[in-house]
Amino acid sequence: MSLSRSSRKLRSASAWVLAPLAFCGCAHAAPLTSTELTALCANAEDQAHCGRLIEARQLPRVSRFVERNGEELRVSLVPLGLTIFRDSVEVNGAKSYAVWDYLEGADTLVLFATDADRTSFLLVQRRGGAEYRVPSEPVLAPDGRHFATADFCAEGCENQIDVWRIASNGMRKELAWKPDAAWTDVSVAWRAADTLRVEYALPDRPGSRIAERRLADPGWTTFPQK
Repeated sequence: MSLSRSSRKLRSASAWVLAPLAFCGCAHAAPLTSTELTALCANAEDQAHCGRLIEARQLPRVSRFVERNGEELRVSLVPLGLTIFRDSVEVNGAKSYAVWDYLEGADTLVLFATDADRTSFLLVQRRGGAEYRVPSEPVLAPDGRHFATADFCAEGCENQIDVWRIASNGMRKELAWKPDAAWTDVSVAWRAADTLRVEYALPDRPGSRIAERRLADPGWTTFPQK
């Protein structure tokens, strides 16, 4: 099962890493902080270069099952198998993949991917090799069984927050919520296992705002189990 293609527009590397980022330490193996991301990518040439700089920091802790060989990123699967991601230059733009994070509890590798002027994150489950593309960094819930993403931009995004469930037989979207107003600079974090904390801004209005949304609140679009 694959997710919708991200259409997040390219921004400068320094502006991108300075955007609000929310990290959950649960079930991650030392994820990078926003300060570290800013320092790593302050002088990056573009998004792909920023991704490689982040990968250089993250790769040693997943080297037992991930190997970089030139333009190829090789991921060993469980119990057997190998998935290869190749950076390439196409007529319509370049594609790249870089190690971003590793979700230990879910044995899932998180890759930062670029496709011409679009960026996304690719989740690779090592057990079986299933791949899931999401538009923003997956923010893991305290229970280690859910993650949230925020897809907001001026053009081509869903402009909504999604909640996904991680299971032994794959990942699936459970909930989606779209605010009535246009939001920008959106980041999500988990206040509790059943509550999201959302930081956002409104166009042409100064300052950031905070909203909390429980997973049991009305207004979520639900997706039945398959």
